Amino acid sequence: MGSSQGSSLSTSVAGLVEGSYIDTLPVLGAFAKTAVAPLERIKILLQTRTQGFHSLGVYQSLKRLLKHEGLPGFYKGNGASVLRIVPYAALHFMTYEQYRCWILDNYTVLGTGPVVDLLAGSAAGGTAVLCTYPLDLARTKLAYQVVDEKSSLGNGSKSIIAQPRYNGIRNVLATVYREGGMRGLYRGVGPTLIGILPYAGLKFYIYEELKRHVSEDQQRSIMMRLSCGALAGLFGQTFTYPLDVVRRQMQVENLQPSGGGGARHKNTWKGLTTIVSQQGWRQLFAGLSINYIKIVPSVAIGFTAYDMMKSWLNIPPRQKTQSVTAA
Repeated sequence: MGSSQGSSLSTSVAGLVEGSYIDTLPVLGAFAKTAVAPLERIKILLQTRTQGFHSLGVYQSLKRLLKHEGLPGFYKGNGASVLRIVPYAALHFMTYEQYRCWILDNYTVLGTGPVVDLLAGSAAGGTAVLCTYPLDLARTKLAYQVVDEKSSLGNGSKSIIAQPRYNGIRNVLATVYREGGMRGLYRGVGPTLIGILPYAGLKFYIYEELKRHVSEDQQRSIMMRLSCGALAGLFGQTFTYPLDVVRRQMQVENLQPSGGGGARHKNTWKGLTTIVSQQGWRQLFAGLSINYIKIVPSVAIGFTAYDMMKSWLNIPPRQKTQSVTAA
């Protein structure tokens, strides 16, 4: 792939942003996030060992949450998740192509194979995370708060866990910034980056590698794309999930009764070892089954839409690109 093709890709991507296809992304992203919001909130409660939930399964947790907060409780923090998903997905896929072109143009020694996909995917994932992380922090803090709303009719709202309350996304961001500055807004970004770099890289690597083993005609099949995307999400998520648990616990540790407002997990490695020694190694995979239900189809659909967008924009398939380069 030469610089001319990189320029062509940049023009195509710019066309996508200005075109009508991008208009549907906010609606689709918001719908997808809202559909799985109850499972996402239960996953956060399990990951952070929220009082009253850490020993429950998914079904019992849903029942308990419904009892305390009603149906609105299933969607607490979903607003921040919806606001984050559109820029995150757009940055992830668009910067992936840009990073890939840059690597191919400047580091020809790496060739055009899966190593380039791994590096470009990792860099794109890191970029998307850094640009949208404060919204992820807000989503986690809001989802962690469990309040018995039915008590509010009597003696006022009664929290079932001892913690301060946040009143929306703006309040979370303003409070965290006031208490800890920019560093507070990026609390837990370390394990996030350590996890997202291999996860994002593995997603693109596995997806492109699986596609290379099927014929070009089969690559046009939506079912094939969905299958490759699902496997990419399955493997990538399993390998990096413990880092996601560390991230969630770091994000809410100042709200936990045992946290005392201080930092229990000073860094990623300390977080991993502390969780294993104090909570057991199983805690590193708490909520993983929910992630399979949520993430695998999400990644599959995301990659399928990504490939379809490239077809609509007339971006050449990888095999054709490589044969032209070789020639």
